[in-house]
Amino acid sequence: MTVFIALLRGVNLASHNRMKMDRLRAVCESLALRDVQTYVQSGNIVFRSKESDPRKMAAKLEKAIEAEFGFRPPVILRTTAEWKQAIARNPFAKRTGLNPASLLVHFLAQDPGHEAREKARCVPAEEEELHVFDNELYIYFPNGMARPKLKFAAVERALNVTGSGRNWNSVLKLLEMAERLEADE
Repeated sequence: MTVFIALLRGVNLASHNRMKMDRLRAVCESLALRDVQTYVQSGNIVFRSKESDPRKMAAKLEKAIEAEFGFRPPVILRTTAEWKQAIARNPFAKRTGLNPASLLVHFLAQDPGHEAREKARCVPAEEEELHVFDNELYIYFPNGMARPKLKFAAVERALNVTGSGRNWNSVLKLLEMAERLEADE
């Protein structure tokens, strides 16, 4: 079975797209997903599936979530191996003194292509530092994420690909959960 990490975009933000994690787990279990776990309230799911195709799995999840909750958040999926690759590509890994809560990894649904990545790199970032590789975008916010100078909407327009971001602490926790599931097989 394949272990997946799923990120739901835009759930439980203020009063927007509200969902309880126990109901989300039940939706996942109704799709025959196994060992379903959620992490915090922002739509992070780790599970096992007989389905190995991430696009098919994401489409199934999106459809089931829409049927249960009445809205269809984009679902970004990675296998444990792909998640580890994203962690290994972290351009900030060798720097000391960085606050992990200020490092965002924005996981993209697909590779936006070279031209789109170049456009995104050209968005003025002032204090923030942005790197984009294949289907991950890494942004460090030295002054925190609350009031960034970077116009993230402009970055998303340049990339023209759906994605969902998590801070570095969450990225590491989700890997830990996925590795535990893989070890239990």
